[in-house]
Amino acid sequence: MRHMRRREFLSKSGQLGVGAAAGWTILKNSASARATPANEKVVLGLIGAGGRGSNLAADFVARGDCQFACISDCDQGRFASLSQALAEKQGSTPQGVQDYRQVLDDQSVDAVIVATPDHWHALATIRACQAGKDVYVEKPPTHNCWEGRKMIEAARKYQRIVQVGTQCRSAPYCMAARQYLAEGKLGKVHFCRIYNQKEWANFPLGQAGEPPAGFDWDRWNGPAPETPYNAMYHHNWHHFWRYSSGDIINDGIHQIDLARYVLGLDYPTSVYCSGARFEPGAAESPDTQVAVYNFDDMVVTFELTLYTPYMLKISPIIRQATDKFPYWPQCATRIEIYGSEGLMCLGRHGGGWQVFVRPELQEGRLKDQNKGLFPDPEHKENFLQCVRSREMPNADIQEGHRSVLWAHYATISYRLGGETLHIDRESEQIRDNPAAMQYFKREYRQPYEIEENV
Repeated sequence: MRHMRRREFLSKSGQLGVGAAAGWTILKNSASARATPANEKVVLGLIGAGGRGSNLAADFVARGDCQFACISDCDQGRFASLSQALAEKQGSTPQGVQDYRQVLDDQSVDAVIVATPDHWHALATIRACQAGKDVYVEKPPTHNCWEGRKMIEAARKYQRIVQVGTQCRSAPYCMAARQYLAEGKLGKVHFCRIYNQKEWANFPLGQAGEPPAGFDWDRWNGPAPETPYNAMYHHNWHHFWRYSSGDIINDGIHQIDLARYVLGLDYPTSVYCSGARFEPGAAESPDTQVAVYNFDDMVVTFELTLYTPYMLKISPIIRQATDKFPYWPQCATRIEIYGSEGLMCLGRHGGGWQVFVRPELQEGRLKDQNKGLFPDPEHKENFLQCVRSREMPNADIQEGHRSVLWAHYATISYRLGGETLHIDRESEQIRDNPAAMQYFKREYRQPYEIEENV
């Protein structure tokens, strides 16, 4: 597996225009996709009909060039209500099922949306590729390091389009930020800070009990170790190792992916992570976390707090405005890129970016800026045009995998008490550390395993 060092990236991309360097395309006609007539709709299936899955389904149908044939969820109540809502918009009622394999067996389905909890993303995506379906998979694409390579292998083997839901890769303002750095306008860059700060309180585990009526707990639990139903597992799965790795992988992955994209980085040479869960409760993942990623000519940090309600995620007002920027000191999801010629503050999901240079006296001095909108529509558009054209999507699974590896490495270091992990950039594995490699792959519960040969 060949990787591109950052200096090589900057050299190559600096010779290209913005669009070519970023690898993006925009269709003149948003309904012109697939190698079929433009007026033929793309038929979709949905796996996971929770909050994000329902929002994605509604947005895809609202485009007018898509329709859903089938939706799947372990909770019968969810797919029943969503089927009715989609029927009102598209004129036909999607079939609702609990077993996602019925979605994959539907020959009319061209592509599937995977919006399950994290521990199901890889298995559902791989099975979809094997069934000949293209995939839009929500972030984070994987539960552990090993799964990402299997997803890439399946996508390439079955020649499937697999787009990860990291929308900033489809945002023109993010592409412009990448080009700004590639052209050297920020000078030499050796340090970047990635932030993910919010309020997400701890919680008690509570007692095990019976799952709600109509809810298939065994299927929802899926690849994770067998366990009795617990409402906290069901509703707070983000903070249990069996299902996820906390907010670094849930929300922070957006900022990690954007920083990696703009900086042109692939694999760190070493990673270490310190932190703790200071607030008592059942959550296993930290509420305070700092990860340090070392590269040949750069250091990148990721910093997380979950007890900071005064830190503000970028509001819908700013996301949809062409002239409003976040208040950077209290922007919960900002990226700070320190160059020899200035500081770039970059926000995800429509936050835009501003470059500040040496102040005159005590007043700040703004040099350059670029504001964008929330790129969710552009990301869906990119996916559908690639379904039709068979071109590589903006957030191809290989890029999503490399980004989420950063989060996985940090989690492994944290779980080992802050050990420094040395990364083999060719194999992606952790060098000379059997204890760390124990976390590289999980044990899969039958019949929910992922095979070595996908």
